Amino acid sequence: MKMNDPSVPSKKAPSRPWSLRRKVLLGSALAIVVLGLALGLGLGLTLGRDDDDGNDNNNSPTPTATSSPLPTPTGNLTWTPRVNDTWQIILQSNMILDKDASSVTPDVAVYDIDLFDTDDETISTLHRLGKKVICYFSGGSYEPGRPDSGDFQEEDMGKELDGWPGEKWLRLGNENVRKIMKARVELAGRKGCDGVDPDNVDGFQNDNGLGLTADDSISFMGYLSNLTVPLKLALGLKNAGDIIAEVLPIVHFSVNEQCVEESECDTFHAFIDADKPVFHIEYPDGAGDQSGLKKGVVQKYCGDQGAAAGSDRFSTVLKKMDLDGWVEYCDEAVKITTVNQTNSGR
Repeated sequence: MKMNDPSVPSKKAPSRPWSLRRKVLLGSALAIVVLGLALGLGLGLTLGRDDDDGNDNNNSPTPTATSSPLPTPTGNLTWTPRVNDTWQIILQSNMILDKDASSVTPDVAVYDIDLFDTDDETISTLHRLGKKVICYFSGGSYEPGRPDSGDFQEEDMGKELDGWPGEKWLRLGNENVRKIMKARVELAGRKGCDGVDPDNVDGFQNDNGLGLTADDSISFMGYLSNLTVPLKLALGLKNAGDIIAEVLPIVHFSVNEQCVEESECDTFHAFIDADKPVFHIEYPDGAGDQSGLKKGVVQKYCGDQGAAAGSDRFSTVLKKMDLDGWVEYCDEAVKITTVNQTNSGR
């Protein structure tokens, strides 16, 4: 007989009574299903309500379309800078400050100085004089001549930075690069820095030779935040205007170069809107003269109209490109910090 022949009617097999064993197994299975549903419902209700102390037991908040991909730091920092704080930045040379000094020029709230070139005694003296110290290091580039330059590997590096011979962009996700940056942040903590200014995190906006993306820089800033918060170090974002929205919750200030020159100060005003300062630097032609810049030049960079639109409430300094001790402020006051010209920072 051919199987499944449609001309042959099929016969229904007679049903057999269920054995006691089958009944017991089915009953046990049903009981397990009911118990599982009950436990699931109870757990869901527990996770969804506050406990007796008013705390939400659900530790994973539902993300929203507008939430940042990076968490806001929960640690309490000893200090964060304020909008309109006055400042001085010196990177090309180490400032000279006697440990018994009774004052320092200029008399500003914040000094941004080189992590490696500045000794512990200078930082301690600045603290004694009531100043806060932000320590600069390059977070996104290899610099020859730094104490840890030999720790970088060839595969960590990409193209040279335009205008800085020997300095190369770094692959921000590399384990070795991050290990070196971790050591730098820890050095800042040991030296007593109040914050850090990691430079060159904007490789994605440059011809870096590594295929760096904005996400690489966002991830890198998140990594630095996880290092700085436990050490009570304020964290700054250097330039990198395209990632401000994503990293604003985890950084405490901006260090911006030439937003007036580039007509992009509006981009950085997001920091002011968040009650976080913008430490703003411009490099006018003629900077460095002891008599100061022409009034029109100062007004160009210190106003809030035209190319300077959006720079209101920025902490603006006018500097030479080599970032030595000379500085002019928007009130046209020229100040010169004594520096050791033999040192060479960024």
